[in-house]
Amino acid sequence: MQAYRHPGTVITDHRFQVPLDHADPAGEQIEVYAREVVATAKERESLPWLLFLQGGPGGRSPRPVGRDSWLDRALDDYRVLLLDQRGTGRSTPADRQTLPLRGDAAAQARYLAHFRADSIVRDCELIRRELLGEDGRWSLLGQSYGGFCTLTYLSYAPDGVREAFVTGGLPGLRSTADDVYRAAYPRVRRKVEAHYARYPEDVETVRAVVRHLREREVRLPGGGLLTAEAFQAIGIMLGTGNGSHALHYLLEDAFRPGVPGQQLSDPFLAEVQGHLSYASRPLYVLLHESIYGQRSVTPRATGWAAEAVRAEFPRFDVDRALAGDQPVLLTGEMIYPWMVVTDPALAPLAEAAELLARRTDWPDLYDPEQLAHNEVPVAAAIYHDDMYVDTGDSLATARAVRGLRPWITNEYEHDGLRESEGRVLDRLIRLVRGEM
Repeated sequence: MQAYRHPGTVITDHRFQVPLDHADPAGEQIEVYAREVVATAKERESLPWLLFLQGGPGGRSPRPVGRDSWLDRALDDYRVLLLDQRGTGRSTPADRQTLPLRGDAAAQARYLAHFRADSIVRDCELIRRELLGEDGRWSLLGQSYGGFCTLTYLSYAPDGVREAFVTGGLPGLRSTADDVYRAAYPRVRRKVEAHYARYPEDVETVRAVVRHLREREVRLPGGGLLTAEAFQAIGIMLGTGNGSHALHYLLEDAFRPGVPGQQLSDPFLAEVQGHLSYASRPLYVLLHESIYGQRSVTPRATGWAAEAVRAEFPRFDVDRALAGDQPVLLTGEMIYPWMVVTDPALAPLAEAAELLARRTDWPDLYDPEQLAHNEVPVAAAIYHDDMYVDTGDSLATARAVRGLRPWITNEYEHDGLRESEGRVLDRLIRLVRGEM
């Protein structure tokens, strides 16, 4: 184990060998990386552990410098473990460079089927036993998709959990992918309309950009194809606290003045690429809809649900908007099949992505009966205006999990854990301890 120091913290690297398939513990092994962080003044103390489960899917854990953000509050009480969930960060990677080494598309899809929350939780249990011993229990902090993983943890391995905190990540326990996106499009529309009300000049700028993209082929600096539909996906920015303002500043630089013809500026295209490329987190696209696949809920494949359901919301049609005088609606956290084709980081994995979209036998991720009898103290922040996770689903799940204490707020957006500088985490800790 390698240890080093940052301002106010001591950081230790950990690497663990875990089975690719937990049903075959003697089979192929992969590596999972985690970063231990403890306050310098408490380095030698026997502190309770807090496992952080990052959002995603496919997101690596934070790379802190000192007592960044919510860590400042967490390190008052805990020794924190920042997990690079399997396939992400410094764990055994799963991307366009490594997956083709597995064989054909079918082999790649079989491999990726082991990268959902059920496998992540089993990894965590092996890690917990190695660090804390068989009887040791740790606390969980799940942000966004990390909250989904937390509910899986409480469903199938609650004996390893001392307490749990969830921020913006209470999933619908019985929601299908179709259900999720059918609820998502109206939420996204409200966010886009609120943005246009704040910055009305952006209506025409967006129309001009998508019209430009309809009339000619535009490539991003990394070679990706920027279509009108691809640009619509920039609306994913609107789910964060400062996302509307950041989008406005992005649109300010859309076109390069003083050059012949109408051209999208290089700074604009570079920034758009940063928001739309999945080179750093390919699993986000490849596995996104699979996180809603549960065979006891529906025997059907997820089948590119965001694309299928989109037809029910014609206001999101670019050509219809351009033909009239309506604003072009942006999209949000939707994954479409063309994303795999237009993004060079995903294109080599297109066939595997299609096979995952067709899969019908995803194991269940939640056990509603176990959650109804839950004995682990749980507190959850539910953001009333959350664009990414449906508030209705979160409230229903809060009622379904015995002993869960919800905090419903519109003070923060989906990334409130990070933006609040520890205030959200402090509130949840006090809720679990009965101090509120």
